[in-house]
Amino acid sequence: MDADIATIAALIGDPARANMLLALMGGLTLPAGELAICANVSPQTASSHLSKLLKAKLLSTKAQGRNRYYRLSSLEVASAIESLLAIAPPARSRSRREPERDNPLRFARTCYNHLAGKVAVEMNQAFQRRGLLVTERNGQYRLTDEGRQWFEKFGIDPAELRVSRNGFARECLDWTERQHHLAGTLGTVLLDRLFKLRWIVRVDKTRAVRVTHKGREQLGKLLGIEFSWNI
Repeated sequence: MDADIATIAALIGDPARANMLLALMGGLTLPAGELAICANVSPQTASSHLSKLLKAKLLSTKAQGRNRYYRLSSLEVASAIESLLAIAPPARSRSRREPERDNPLRFARTCYNHLAGKVAVEMNQAFQRRGLLVTERNGQYRLTDEGRQWFEKFGIDPAELRVSRNGFARECLDWTERQHHLAGTLGTVLLDRLFKLRWIVRVDKTRAVRVTHKGREQLGKLLGIEFSWNI
């Protein structure tokens, strides 16, 4: 039986609902009030949109005190949005006075459960230049012996990782850089490790992240990445 793509496409295609979904792409869990602000709609209108997204199982929710918090329901939903971001034209709302390079989401951001943006692309390229990751078929990466040793020293034991439905290590087309960053289980634990080391930190309650001074220093030493610009 053919899938009902049109219904899901119509739900995601509404600008307000699309903005809500994008706000949750950082792996965040947000209340309805914050999602209403992200979508630039009234609380009542936001409630209607959220009900539709819940009914379609694009979102899940949990109660905490008096509030209900929303998040993307699955990795498949996040992957679908990533794919749409990769083929979507640039938004036209950005001021012509604001250079694209100054967009904090372009520099570094969370993409559901892995790192994205310029920093992520440069890290992925460094992994390949140094022979830590090798591209295989179907957009998958193979971790070399040198790669296993590097990640073990970094505090990640690849042998202990469970392979998710998203694969162990795979390409993910970055929608701002138009080049690949690292996704999959390895990308997820790498993001977690960077947060724990405080080499990156979140920028308020957004998908944007900032590379700390220590992060800049250590990524430069370990991977030879030079940060020519940042927010």
